[in-house]
Amino acid sequence: MSGKSFLLQPLFVPLFQLYRSSVDVAAQLIKMWLQNFCIYTVYLALVSLCVTAEDPSPWRWSCEDRKCVKTRNDPQNKDPVLSLEACKMFCTEYGLLWPKPTGETDLGNFLSKININNIDIKLANEGRSADLMKDAGNRFKNLVSMAIPRGVSPKSTGKAVTVLLVNENPDVREFSLDMDESYFIRVQAASSDRINATIKGGSFFGLRHGLETLSQLIVYDDIRNHMLIVRDVSISDKPVYPYRGVLLDTARNFYSIDSIKATIDAMAAVKLNTFHWHITDSQSFPLEVAKRPQLAKIGAYSPAKVYTKQAIQEVVEYGLVRGVRVLPEFDAPAHVGEGWQDTGLTVCFKAEPWARYCVEPPCGQLNPTREELYEYLEDIYKEMAGVFNTDIFHMGGDEVSERCWNSSEEIQNFMLQNRWDLDKASFLKLWNYFQTKAQDKAYKAFGKRLPLILWTSTLTDHTHIDHFLDKDDYIIQVWTTGSDPQVRGLLEKGYRLIMSNYDALYFDCGFGAWVGEGNNWCSPYIGWQKVYDNSPAEIAGDHKDLILGGEAALWSEQSDSSTLDNRLWPRAAALAERLWAEPQHKWNDAEHRMLHIRERLVRMGIQAESIEPEWCYQNEGYCYR
Repeated sequence: MSGKSFLLQPLFVPLFQLYRSSVDVAAQLIKMWLQNFCIYTVYLALVSLCVTAEDPSPWRWSCEDRKCVKTRNDPQNKDPVLSLEACKMFCTEYGLLWPKPTGETDLGNFLSKININNIDIKLANEGRSADLMKDAGNRFKNLVSMAIPRGVSPKSTGKAVTVLLVNENPDVREFSLDMDESYFIRVQAASSDRINATIKGGSFFGLRHGLETLSQLIVYDDIRNHMLIVRDVSISDKPVYPYRGVLLDTARNFYSIDSIKATIDAMAAVKLNTFHWHITDSQSFPLEVAKRPQLAKIGAYSPAKVYTKQAIQEVVEYGLVRGVRVLPEFDAPAHVGEGWQDTGLTVCFKAEPWARYCVEPPCGQLNPTREELYEYLEDIYKEMAGVFNTDIFHMGGDEVSERCWNSSEEIQNFMLQNRWDLDKASFLKLWNYFQTKAQDKAYKAFGKRLPLILWTSTLTDHTHIDHFLDKDDYIIQVWTTGSDPQVRGLLEKGYRLIMSNYDALYFDCGFGAWVGEGNNWCSPYIGWQKVYDNSPAEIAGDHKDLILGGEAALWSEQSDSSTLDNRLWPRAAALAERLWAEPQHKWNDAEHRMLHIRERLVRMGIQAESIEPEWCYQNEGYCYR
């Protein structure tokens, strides 16, 4: 007998016992595997599918000095034994919750065994949001099941759970910057065989957040093979900032609808509420526009890489159930090119050398002097208004090049006819001419004066922004550094801001250059710790009330569906807690919980980047400084 066969011999007995009731064909098949020495990998695969948690864990955890300490579990010891996640739930003030609640939080001192097959969700009052609430309830049950390790079947004994949802405004189902996302949870024993969980919310969105938190209060106990819920819980919670987002650029590289949905699922898990869809750019135009089909026909990478009206509506509804608005951006007047070739409405498209006219190839800007351009814009805006059903709209305004416009004789003549010079100040007038006409078309397309967002630029410079853009109409999204004097300057003039400062919130930084050599322009890589410590309140100082929130940006020159998860997660979770709670402490106080939210995302199917060895997760206190 070979050495490998000898070592495996003790394992064969339980394998055959497990399958002793199988038919002879199965037994012969196993025998054939044995004879061909393939049994080793097959055996491991079978064990991974069939094993349950009936055998007690060799480990136990106890809470000491706010850390869960791992020790050997003596089966003869009759003292209460905590599993790892049960210990983590009670060892710190916020247990395993992410993001941490902002109001009073009491996680009690008890865990109750529950039967997750006996969870009943009830609506105390119906209304226009009832269908959303029912879908959110089904999502909650699915999240609870994801706490169970794959291949494990927990015991079905345990208490039933009734979840009562009390919606104070059941007719609200639309996003807004002042929507009520608050909620209150109470979990308590109702009888010897039932647990009651009551969630009260200021709207559907608050109740949805409450369900997300409740799902985090249910853990799997691998010592007893049971599902447990934290009992005697009281949590009051609401976000600090109303805008908590992730930007995804789908023009440099295409992303599948499934990958976008997965991103929205992960966002919902950490209570981010805005998926900013940078859907077009100079490299491609993947948006289907019914009245202008040629834009996508010649502007998309392929017919299969087009976002149809049906696909977008599917994403928008998917986000709504998860409390995530889908915010469209049409970036203009710069960052256009592919798709516009036959319109005659662009200048300097694919101009060379490209570095003279834009920041990356291919160059391209719209020609503001052509009246037909604004008919195109209205059709694009109407398409977006019809499918996105959004309460705010992003008009881009990023990286407009004076040199690009100045390369056009037609534009030069237009400016001179308007008695403008060809200097920087005059090109700002041209840009403002475009923005004013585009703004009117946007209002007409959406049928209302909805808030408009623009990136920081020369047009939004605080020394002259009030000559061009009304602070009641525009929100400015900051992409420069957090220390940029423009931030304070804009705040002092009363403009509302969204922070996406690239030194902390550009998640494409830190990879190899794609034009030239070395690393890309915003290197180095930004770790989750820097994301977590990037405080909008500290940046804003006395004007923090004008900060609407923040957003992580994934520009996609070097990313696509295959890399999406690990580019965003778990770093976007760090942003989520900063924007939800604006905690006083820094990242090191959140590290224990950060490791857990990463594990939770992985259980959801998100391929989140690993940030520490699993040993650190199981041995708290040894990997921290």
